[in-house]
Parts: sequence; C-alpha cells; structure tokens
Amino acid sequence: MSKKKRFEVQTNESINDCLDRMKKEGYTPIKRLEKPVFKEVKGNGHMTYEPVSQQIIFEAVQLES
Repeated sequence: MSKKKRFEVQTNESINDCLDRMKKEGYTPIKRLEKPVFKEVKGNGHMTYEPVSQQIIFEAVQLES
C-alpha cells in the first residue's frame, strides 16, 4: 500500500518549486486542495472576514521503486 503525505506550498515558493520538492522526496501528487485564508476585521460594531490569501496543499503518494 502507498504512503501518503501532504505538501503545502510555502509563502516563499512557487507551485513548481513545491512539485520539485515532492519529486526529490520520491512523491507524486494525486490531489490538489485550496483553502482560503481570512482575517477578522472590526467594523460598525461587528466582525467581518476578508480573504487575504489562499493556502495550496498537495496530497501525494510515494513512488514505487
């Protein structure tokens, strides 16, 4: 059975950099997840949420040798 691992695209790297890092560790991507990141903003007596960035995570399986 394959080992699974998640790789998050860091703030200082591109998606291709993350994919290269996966390949060097012997993994290949099988799924891409994207999650919005919000910040709380106070205004008019209530809290609102504004999107500030997007978190990209790849689910990967180990390549068979």
